[in-house]
Amino acid sequence: MEFEVIQGDIAAQSADALVNAANTSLRMGSGVAGALKRAAGSGLNDEAVAKGPVDLGGVATTDAYDLDAEYVIHAAAMPPGGQSTAESIRNATRNALAEADALNCESLVLPALGCGIAGFDFEDGVRIICEEISAFQPDSLTDVRLIAYSEDDFVEIRRVAADVRG
Repeated sequence: MEFEVIQGDIAAQSADALVNAANTSLRMGSGVAGALKRAAGSGLNDEAVAKGPVDLGGVATTDAYDLDAEYVIHAAAMPPGGQSTAESIRNATRNALAEADALNCESLVLPALGCGIAGFDFEDGVRIICEEISAFQPDSLTDVRLIAYSEDDFVEIRRVAADVRG
């Protein structure tokens, strides 16, 4: 499927669903999770933790609270305090897309899962994510945005996405 690469704060995005870069405990700490937690209010972390733990590569869905979205899909690309793998990034991306589609979402914003604190090589991780989005066959999703926080990451994700698209 087609997707767009954008730059900004995921917590400021408007979409049917936002994807949280989670660990398997679903406890929301720093990075993407911290930004979403701060903007959504404390209920988001409480509900997420109550739905955990999930398997590596798995997802859980919560309300979006004060975010401009219906849902937050928590995609577990890493174990708590551990590192992500190519397989965990692939599965977390695929499962987040499938969950959004199953919820009849039309729009979804996701970050570079597993490529921050989880320590996976940024370019390789983004390539996996772009491949998964490109290969996904949605029923309801029509607007998928891969978001970068920094200008440098935005430029890199755009380059990798162009590469994957051919």
